[in-house]
Amino acid sequence: MRHCISFLLLSLLPLSLFGQNDNVVREDTLEEITIMSRSAQQRLEEVQVGVEKIDVATMAKVPALFGERDIIKNLQLLPGVKSESEGTGGYQVRGGTSAQNLILLDGATIYNAGHMMGLFSTFNDNALNNASLYKGMVPAYYGGGTSSVFDINTRTGDMHQYHFSGTIGLLSANVMAEGPIQKDKSSFLFAGRRSYLDLFLKATEDYKNNTLNFYDVNLQMTFKLSSRDRLSLSFFRGRDNMGLEDLMDMNWGNTTANAHWLHTFSDKVYAHSQLTYSDFTNDAGVEIGNIDYAMKGFIRHATLHHDQTWMPTRNYTLKYGFESTYLQLQSAEWDINLLHQKEKRDAWSNAAWLHQEWKIIPSLNLSAGLRIHLQSALGGSPYYDIDNEGNITNTEHPESGSIVKTYPILEPRLSLNLKIDPHNSLKIGYSRTSQDIHAIRSNSMSLPIDRYTLTSNILRPEIADQVAIGWAGITANSEYDFSAETYYKTIRNVYDYRDGKSFYSEIEIERLLLGGKGRAYGLELCAHKNKGKLTGWASYTLSWSENKIAGINHDDWYTAGNDRRHDFCIVGIYQLSPAWELSGMWRYNTGQALTAPSAKYEIDGVTYYYYAERNGYRAPAYHRLDLSATHTKKTRHTTQLLSFGVYNAYNRYNPFVILFENDEEKPSGTKATLTAMFGIVPSISFTLKF
Repeated sequence: MRHCISFLLLSLLPLSLFGQNDNVVREDTLEEITIMSRSAQQRLEEVQVGVEKIDVATMAKVPALFGERDIIKNLQLLPGVKSESEGTGGYQVRGGTSAQNLILLDGATIYNAGHMMGLFSTFNDNALNNASLYKGMVPAYYGGGTSSVFDINTRTGDMHQYHFSGTIGLLSANVMAEGPIQKDKSSFLFAGRRSYLDLFLKATEDYKNNTLNFYDVNLQMTFKLSSRDRLSLSFFRGRDNMGLEDLMDMNWGNTTANAHWLHTFSDKVYAHSQLTYSDFTNDAGVEIGNIDYAMKGFIRHATLHHDQTWMPTRNYTLKYGFESTYLQLQSAEWDINLLHQKEKRDAWSNAAWLHQEWKIIPSLNLSAGLRIHLQSALGGSPYYDIDNEGNITNTEHPESGSIVKTYPILEPRLSLNLKIDPHNSLKIGYSRTSQDIHAIRSNSMSLPIDRYTLTSNILRPEIADQVAIGWAGITANSEYDFSAETYYKTIRNVYDYRDGKSFYSEIEIERLLLGGKGRAYGLELCAHKNKGKLTGWASYTLSWSENKIAGINHDDWYTAGNDRRHDFCIVGIYQLSPAWELSGMWRYNTGQALTAPSAKYEIDGVTYYYYAERNGYRAPAYHRLDLSATHTKKTRHTTQLLSFGVYNAYNRYNPFVILFENDEEKPSGTKATLTAMFGIVPSISFTLKF
């Protein structure tokens, strides 16, 4: 059972895309940023250290898998941001795991932001308006992610004219419509997408009984209630469905609903109130050897958010507010033979903050704030006391809604930008962030059925402290700009599986875990070319990520599962003619850290592996080249885009899953088998806008 889920997607895709390699190397030898074109000068003057901007126009030009534009995949091309694995939608920021990233869509929390286990982004770019990625240096009005915050908002529909567009690609199609409900007073925007790989599967004899599809829907409506009041309503639903004949069924997805009210008191004061609901669910069933395995998990948020902004002068802004969230979480544990779920927890999270931005003098900008966070574990389910061996010594059943334990946390945030001269600036920042939801994984790759757990009487909130220093510079004509940042981050209350325990252990989740500390540090370099027929950027990241947890790895520091030493990426975009545009992307990164067996033994003819060192080995290095060409034709009423692409142009088989098997022909008696997700993949898509 333990590898069935990892291979489900592999078994449903064309076998010609996969390859194998037996090479594993031992480690010891072995404020909201609008998505628009941003000038080098704006990057120079950005006060927040550790912030990356995304240009939606550039995003459309970068080659993508199956011709699908993907805002998450574009994040992975930036310094300090790394992909988890080939084809996955998770990304890792400054030594953190993907579970330590807070992803917000119109203020609602999104989990596992990828379709088909990450081959496609959850977010339809036709619906996107603005976005921000904060790599640890986070304004005080954000909370809930110790590695990063990625804040995305959907577009407002046009209140004057109707617009429509549609795109047909190899594996999916999408449509978009927008326009006025009542001209100049209200508008709507609808964007929908659906894959049709399942139609191809039904045409084959081997896969006709399998299921593989996804869909997502964005709906946004905006109303001008008065000259001072605007109301926005938004809804999102994304769903994936997978099935392998009578062996397995799995589905997962996010549903969110939001109501935003913006009220302007004066030119200097305005208020924003928001009600948000989000629901992430995962549901799976497997039949192996006449035994039924089933699981169902969910994470639900209901949030009230209010903030006010005061701008007494052009050089000073003060933002203050509060937030209250009711959380429900059911851990996605396997139920065997209809056993009940072992964990369902509720919590109440509250926060208040002050955040200011102050241009002290023309050459010195300050961003500073303080967030007060209170996390309360609530009754209604069993709570335990556990000894050092993970055995339950006491069980309590507190009344539903009663407060079991509260954790107060003060989170200061500070960032400074000192402009040395018109072409150079220095930045420095410090930030403390916390997180109350923990994702527990056996490896560094996120899956839709990951187990999550809430902070409780035993598990404490994760707290990260980060300091960063950076430099930004531009050339006199702004044709080139450069940046360099270095950071050091410490993390308290990092949790990992006890030795011998894993995702498949059928006991209470708190008995599986041990807590300790972590640290991450590194250097990020980036260079942009902004003008001419050839534009693009190159980025490089050098980083370390380590954990130290009593009871694991002989109580010594060990390499974290998401550690990668080197990460390099280069993106080029060439305007060949007014109609043709070419682009290419090449990336390289050190292989992911992994735990491999150091010995094996047999009992009654069954082979068991012994693991002496946590994450002491590395997968082979990852590298690939993507290419694309886009032809644009404009008529009086329409715009037509025909895009061609090649993903993994030189057919490199990069690691996706590595398994260890017996092989008596090798001196060690064991071999490592690498399974790759993709070889070379061509793509074509056609878009019509009118």
